[in-house]
Amino acid sequence: MARSQGREHVWLQCTETDDQNHRESINTRGGLPEAMREGLRKYCPRLRRHTIHKIKRK
Repeated sequence: MARSQGREHVWLQCTETDDQNHRESINTRGGLPEAMREGLRKYCPRLRRHTIHKIKRK
């Protein structure tokens, strides 16, 4: 299968524990959606609850 162009893999980092818990594929064309700039609510296994995660590029 062809590799999709215009997409990038980024890590989501917890704002409370600074752990990189989730990896997402985002569209690089057209800018980021407003919800991703502010942060996403994802599950943090260390705290065992949902917290805000910000985008961290490697």
